[in-house]
Amino acid sequence: MRTPLTRSPLFRSLAVGLIAATVLTSTGCARNRTKGDIPYVARDVGTLYTAAKKRLDNKEYKLAAALFDEVERQHPYSVWARRAQLMSAFSYYLARDYTASIQSAQRFISVHPGNRDAAYAYYLVSLGYYEQISDVTRDQKITQQALDSLGELTRRYPNTRYAADARLKIDLVRDHLAGKEMEIGRFYETRGQWLAATMRFRKVVDDYQTTTHAPEALMRLTETYLALGVPDEARKAAAVLGANYPGTQWYSRAYKLSEGHPPVAVASIAPGQLIVPPVDKTPIDTPRKHREPKRDSGALPTTGGSSTNPGNPNPGS
Repeated sequence: MRTPLTRSPLFRSLAVGLIAATVLTSTGCARNRTKGDIPYVARDVGTLYTAAKKRLDNKEYKLAAALFDEVERQHPYSVWARRAQLMSAFSYYLARDYTASIQSAQRFISVHPGNRDAAYAYYLVSLGYYEQISDVTRDQKITQQALDSLGELTRRYPNTRYAADARLKIDLVRDHLAGKEMEIGRFYETRGQWLAATMRFRKVVDDYQTTTHAPEALMRLTETYLALGVPDEARKAAAVLGANYPGTQWYSRAYKLSEGHPPVAVASIAPGQLIVPPVDKTPIDTPRKHREPKRDSGALPTTGGSSTNPGNPNPGS
């Protein structure tokens, strides 16, 4: 009796090999695919957008953002594609993937700069930078980018509700940058680097005078000016502090420092009197060369001597 082909050992070994190859291939594809990738399946725009919105409502923000990106990829020229770009940026923001959110919003701005939703795209860019602000002990490059993007939003769209929120955030960002300058200034001051500390405190007073760090900066200026030996500038800083923040602890400290270094009284100068005395330009006499006295040819010198006895010209007598 002939054995069926499906029951033969050769067939079984081939089948096992094919199954193993299929599993390995599937595993390799799964490993090569990134976590956020979605396999390309052609779907109509309504189905894709509805699926993305459903994921967003279920707080599956990463998957929702990927589906919104799929709407743009499969239907780039549809009306829904523009909306999907903003929804993708918003989904990434909710997922706290701020880099991807900023990139998606900036792509919308570059493609649709005149769209009515461009203000919201600028707002998402600003929020992406704002949420990444770190404490003052770290680098503040992101903080400066947040300030720049918030400022651009208020300049381009000053009458929108996004600009109103941006103005509040600008005050907070400026206060944060002033805090960074104060942190560096105090670092220099504790090490006795008075000039470097003065420059940092001066920057706070000049550029961030409306922040909460201005009173301390004026008091620190009083300290550093006194350490540098310029008490007049120290008293000016204390006076500005007293005029603007009279009831603060910083003014009390600056006032005590100023009292401890009273101004030195200088005698008045009469009219016409020179402040600096004239310099005496009389030349100093230079020593003259020693000259031998003139001798008469017939007379002997009254004193004289030899090289060994200058007082006696005739050592033998």
